[in-house]
Amino acid sequence: MSLSIQLADLFRVPEADDSQRRLHVTLAATPDDVRDLQRLRYRVFVEEMGARLDHDEPGIESDRFDEHCQHLMVRDAGTGQVVGGYRILTDVQSVRTGGFYSQTEFELARILALPGRLMEVGRTCVHPDYRAGSVIALLWQGLARYMVLNKFDYLMGCASIPLRRGTAEAHALYRDLARNHLAPVEWRVYPRVPLPRVNLTGDTHEPAVPPLIKAYLRMGAKICGDPAWDPCFNVADLFILLRADDVRGRYARHFVNRA
Repeated sequence: MSLSIQLADLFRVPEADDSQRRLHVTLAATPDDVRDLQRLRYRVFVEEMGARLDHDEPGIESDRFDEHCQHLMVRDAGTGQVVGGYRILTDVQSVRTGGFYSQTEFELARILALPGRLMEVGRTCVHPDYRAGSVIALLWQGLARYMVLNKFDYLMGCASIPLRRGTAEAHALYRDLARNHLAPVEWRVYPRVPLPRVNLTGDTHEPAVPPLIKAYLRMGAKICGDPAWDPCFNVADLFILLRADDVRGRYARHFVNRA
């Protein structure tokens, strides 16, 4: 936990105003911070999205990776409530967990062979009352700051497509996105459990791109292969890879001092 405190002391990102709310982003520095974020994850993933998970403790969403991760979170300074979060697992920390979380869903041999430092993000969540945009913008600023401070070359992780209507829409969306955003072959990954083809409604129209995936792609991220099926969260997961030197758009300025 001393590492979290040290990084939190270095971590300074400007506050944002979201309809008169004062929001600030930081790294979790105490076990209570992590617990607050795990409660938010339970609300979003279990209560809202219907994830079917084994829980050791009611109202808490956690797994074996949490204790080895850094946790980026946004608080409302007025209420003290945690309203957004990201989980960060670094290449160094992944040694203690036996690998990255993404390796439970994808075969990552080509990614792990890339030169440079890797960091994985996941468990992205925003409180339903705070989805106007400020929270996710602060989280992205925080991730950029974290990458620069720690000299990471790549950001990677699983980005989800909900499967409320079956899998046909997710397959169609993947095909559409892959036309312009598929990674080169040397970045290709392979799902351990490929997404099956199950259409629950008879309607195969293409769904809207989930906001988080849209944000990754706008920044310059690549989709690295076919989607995996995560039955516990009832989602199709795409493996996303973003090279720090390729970041574009409004977040690029956070990487200006990379060199």
